[in-house]
Amino acid sequence: MDNKVNAVKLLVTGGAGYIGSHTVASLLTNGHDVTILDDLSNSTASSIRGIEQVSGRSPHLVVGDIRDGECLDRILRGGDFGGVLHFAGLKAVGESVRHPARYYSVNVGGSIELLAAMRRHNVRRLVFSSSATVYDTEAEMPLQESSPSGHPGHAYGRSKQMVEQILTDEVGSDPSLAVAVLRYFNPVGAHPEAALGEAPTGTPNNLVPYIAQVAAGIRPYLEVYGGDYPTPDGTGMRDYVHVMDLARGHVLALDFLCAHGGLHKWNLGAGRAYSVLEVVKAFELARGQQIPYRITGRRPGDAASYWADVGKAARELRWTPQYTLEDMVRHAWAWQQVLARRV
Repeated sequence: MDNKVNAVKLLVTGGAGYIGSHTVASLLTNGHDVTILDDLSNSTASSIRGIEQVSGRSPHLVVGDIRDGECLDRILRGGDFGGVLHFAGLKAVGESVRHPARYYSVNVGGSIELLAAMRRHNVRRLVFSSSATVYDTEAEMPLQESSPSGHPGHAYGRSKQMVEQILTDEVGSDPSLAVAVLRYFNPVGAHPEAALGEAPTGTPNNLVPYIAQVAAGIRPYLEVYGGDYPTPDGTGMRDYVHVMDLARGHVLALDFLCAHGGLHKWNLGAGRAYSVLEVVKAFELARGQQIPYRITGRRPGDAASYWADVGKAARELRWTPQYTLEDMVRHAWAWQQVLARRV
C-alpha cells in the first residue's frame, strides 16, 4: 500500500485508537504528515510506538478532547492542514444505551466543534468514520450506500446518523467543503507485524477480540447468541473486514477528496458474510486448538445476516478488500499473544 499521492499535513482525531492508529501508520507510510488529537480514554500512548515501528515515522500527539474548541484552534492555527480524518468518538453500543447523553456530547457535539474549527482555519477536507449501524437491518442484502437508513435502538447508531446529516447539511451550505463518509461493517484483525491492534478494556464488545480472549484462557467460553437463524449453520452472519483494509480505504478516500468536492459515501466491508461458527472454526485453525462455546437464545433486534455491497468503493476508490478471514483471525491471535506478554 504505497500511494504517496498528494502528500499533505493532516489532523487525525482519535488517531491513537484501534482503527485510527492503523490509518495513521498507513498515512505516514504514504508520505503524509500527521498530528493526532486523542484524549486516550479508549487508547494508550503505546500505540504511537507501534505506529513508529511499522511506518518508520513519528506522528505528533496532542492529548486533548475533541469538544475543546481552544485545543482545536491551537492545533489548526497557522498549520496549513490539508484535511482531517475524524475517528474520535465513543463506540460501545451497550454503553451508549446506559449513557446516551455522553455519547451525543462526544460523538455529535465533538463533530460540531471540529467542523466549526475547520471553518475558522479554512480546512476543507474531512474523512468521517461512520458505521453500518446507520442502515435498516431489515433492508435487502447486500446493503448499498443507497439502502434505507434504520432506527438504531442505541445512542451510538443514532449519533452516527446525526453526524452524517450534519455533514450533508454543511456540504449543502458550503460547496467548497469535501467530505467522505466511510461506513464500516465489522473491523477485525491487527497489523501483520503484531505491532498494532485492538486492546479492549474490560469485556470485549466484539466477536473476534472476545474469541481471542477465550483462546488465551482469559475467558472460559464464547456465548453464541442464537443457533436457529435461517443460515447454513444456524448462527448469525456478519461482514468482517480487516483493519488494514479499512486503513487503506481511508488513504484512498483522502486522495479522492484531493481531486473532488462534495459529499461522498462508501461502504467498507468484506462484501460477504461469515457466520459466528465460521469465525470460531477459523480461529481454531489459527490457534491449533478448539474454542469452547455455548449457544444461547437470540438477542432482541439481531439480524440473521448482514453484509455490504462494496461495488461503489471498488469503482470510485479502486478499493477492494485484500485480506481473508484466515488473515483476520491469524493476525488477531498474534496480537493477543503480544498483549498477553505485556501483562
